[in-house]
Amino acid sequence: MSKPSSPKNPMQPLVAMRAMGRLLKNPQATEEVFIIIRALSGDAVARGYRRFITTEHAGSILSAETSLLEVLSDRVALQKLPEGSLGRAYLSFMEQGNITAEGLKQASEVSEMEAEISSPEMKIYALRLRDQHDLWHVATGFGRDVAGEACLLAFTYAQTKNRGIGFIGMMGAFKLRRVFGRRFFSSMWQAYQMGRRTQWLPGQYWEQRLSQPLERVRDELGIKKPDRYTSLPLELVSA
Repeated sequence: MSKPSSPKNPMQPLVAMRAMGRLLKNPQATEEVFIIIRALSGDAVARGYRRFITTEHAGSILSAETSLLEVLSDRVALQKLPEGSLGRAYLSFMEQGNITAEGLKQASEVSEMEAEISSPEMKIYALRLRDQHDLWHVATGFGRDVAGEACLLAFTYAQTKNRGIGFIGMMGAFKLRRVFGRRFFSSMWQAYQMGRRTQWLPGQYWEQRLSQPLERVRDELGIKKPDRYTSLPLELVSA
């Protein structure tokens, strides 16, 4: 596994601000999220990849014939996993939200970020990082409501140090402060601290963890309960 140089991805703050304006008008426009991340990520993907290839399972992941997206899209196989497992919890999460693993792929294609990554191995890492998003929802306990999404962004920023993700999370926090008051910043801070203290999730071999009990996965990865988020009156906002 080589350590390629960072792909050329200059910061584009004006692009990010325009996309943020569109996202604030239409929070369901997931494609705008990826445009913002692309505009502000800089060398975050390359830095993450350099860390990834030092992890225990990097070789097995990069040489696997089946991608994480394909594994997460196989609902028949997920349904056969044990009750209470991470995989079954993920399947329930996706079914309840009426969403698919392919949805993030389709939204991300708007930004064309992957096209700028020349290294096949780094591209595998970048796509895998994208496809883990809903798994992180399940593992952390942050829901798909707007407050849960914002908290997961704070958690993700702590894990990846991607400035695009941090920017989206910050803007979301200021918007949601009008709904929940100052305690929402406390929820975001807890989520950020969770991200710092949890094991590095981008390097996890999720395919092996899907059959494991969800609570065991949380214990092994050091994921604590997000009690400040779960104590918010989430009925004040729609998902």
